Amino acid sequence: MKRLALLALLLTTTAHGATIGTMVPAQPLTVERVAGLTPAAQPEWRDYLARSASLLAADKASLAAELKPGQPVPPPPADGRGAKSMPLDNPADWYAGADARRIADIIVSFQTPAGGWGKNQPRDGATRLPGQHYVPGEAPTSGERKWAYVGTIDNDATVTELRFLSRVVAQVPAADAAPYRTALLKGIDYLLGAQMPNGGWPQVWPLQGGYHDAITFNDDAFVRVAQVLLEVAAGKDGFAMVPAPTREKAVTAVMKAVTCILATQVVKDGKRLGWGQQHDPLTLAPVGARNFEPAALSSAESARIVQFLMGLQSPTEEVKAAIRSSVAWLRDSAIQDRSWEKTDQGSVLTVSPGAKPLWSRFYALDTNQPIFGDRDRTIHDDVTDLSAERRNGYAWYNNSPQKTLDLYAKWEAAH
Repeated sequence: MKRLALLALLLTTTAHGATIGTMVPAQPLTVERVAGLTPAAQPEWRDYLARSASLLAADKASLAAELKPGQPVPPPPADGRGAKSMPLDNPADWYAGADARRIADIIVSFQTPAGGWGKNQPRDGATRLPGQHYVPGEAPTSGERKWAYVGTIDNDATVTELRFLSRVVAQVPAADAAPYRTALLKGIDYLLGAQMPNGGWPQVWPLQGGYHDAITFNDDAFVRVAQVLLEVAAGKDGFAMVPAPTREKAVTAVMKAVTCILATQVVKDGKRLGWGQQHDPLTLAPVGARNFEPAALSSAESARIVQFLMGLQSPTEEVKAAIRSSVAWLRDSAIQDRSWEKTDQGSVLTVSPGAKPLWSRFYALDTNQPIFGDRDRTIHDDVTDLSAERRNGYAWYNNSPQKTLDLYAKWEAAH
C-alpha cells in the first residue's frame, strides 16, 4: 500500500511543464516616464514626484542631524513580530493603561518625519535612540545608511500603528494624549499624501524605486489603507477625534481609491477579470515584483479587493459590475479535487477528490492558466519545475477566495 501511495503521489507531481517566459522587472516612477504623459496629466505627477523627493531628503537629513559629530551610530532596531506586538482587540480600557501607553510611546518614537513607519518591527521593546535608524537592517559599514522600506504599507505597517494609536487616543485623558494625537494625525496625512493622482498607493513612500513604486494590492496593502481611511472618514473605532477637514480628505481619498480599483481591473476579450499583485502607476497594467512574482492575475488579492467593494454602502452600477465579473472569474479559475500539501518530497499538488476549491496564486494574463516564478526570473506552467527553495518557500496555492464567494452570496441577495 505504501508503494502504491508513493506511486500515486509521483504521478501527480511528475514535471511535464515548460519555461514559458521571463519575468520583466517593473519600471520605477520617474520624471522621464511622466514626460511621456499628455501635457495636461503631467503637472500633478511632477508635483507628486517632487513631494516624494523632498520628503525623502528631509527624512535622511533629520536622521543624520540626530547624531553629534563623531558620535557612533546606534545599532539598528530589532526585527520581527510587527503587527502582533500592537494588539487591536483588547478591552477598551486596556488602551489607557501603562502597557498600551508604553507601546504607543515606542510607536511615536519610530515615526518618520514624513509620517510613516517601517515594517516587521516589534513595538513593545524599546523607544528609538537618537540617530538610530527608523527601520531594522544591517549596521552601516560606511557613512551611507541603507534606506529601504522607510515608511511603507507593506506587511500591515503604518496602518497597524494608526489603529493602535487611535485606540490609545480614545482612552487616554486629553491632557496626556497630545503626542499620540499628533502622531496619529501626522500618520493619516502621510497616507493621504502618499496617494497617487490616480488614487493608487505605492508600497513605499517616499518612493523607493523599482516595483515599490507600483500601485500595490499585494498582501492587501492597498485595501488596508483604503479601509482605514474609510473608518477615518466615518469617525469610527477611535477616529472620532480626527478634525472634519481631514475626514473630508479621507472621503475624497476613498473615492479616488475606488476609481483606481475600477480602472486597474484587468479586461480580456471584453470581460472584466481580477487584479494583479501590483499595477504600473502610469499604464495601470499588472507588473512583476520580486524575481519570482511575474505580472499576472492574483487570486488572493482580487478576492480581498472584491470584499472591500462589497463593503461599500450604496455601490454604483460600475462597482456592482466589477464585483460580479470578478466573482465569475474566481469561480471559473477554481481548481477542483486538488490539495497543496507538504510531503517528504516537498510541497506538491495532489489529487484529492472532494477537497475544498483551490486557487493558484498567479494566473497568466493571456491564458488564465496557473503560472509560477523562480529566483532566476523564469516563469513556468508547472510548479514542480521550480527550484526546491521556491517551490517549498512560497504559497503557490491558496483557498482564501472561498470566503469572498461565501460573502458574495449574501451581498448578491441584498443587491
